[in-house]
Formats: sequence, structure tokens, C-alpha cells
Amino acid sequence: MNIALFLKALGLAFILEGIPYFLFAERMPAVLRQLLDKPPATLRKIGTAAMVMGLLLVYLSSKAL
Repeated sequence: MNIALFLKALGLAFILEGIPYFLFAERMPAVLRQLLDKPPATLRKIGTAAMVMGLLLVYLSSKAL
């Protein structure tokens, strides 16, 4: 495993996760409150969809390069 590539990917993930908090700081508490009201099954579906989309992006980008 290439540790440098892993650290770059992890850094990019942190950047992408931080963008909504930076751009929409006033709105994020309301969004997080809405997530608190969601049942665990819904949160799992959201998480699964995000992981599948991420895997698809990684796969497609690796095929394109």
C-alpha cells in the first residue's frame, strides 16, 4: 500500500467534509438536527449510498487514468 497516496486521499476527504461547515456554517446546526431525527436504518441507507458513490468514483477515475 502506498502510504503517501493514502494520506493524500485522507486529506482530500477531510477537505471535502469541511467544505459544508465552512460555506454554510449558519445552516449546519439545523442540518445536523435533522439527521438526529432520522432513524438508524435511514442513516445506514445514506451512508451506504455515499460509500457506493465513492467506490464508483474511485473505480471510474482509476480506469480513466
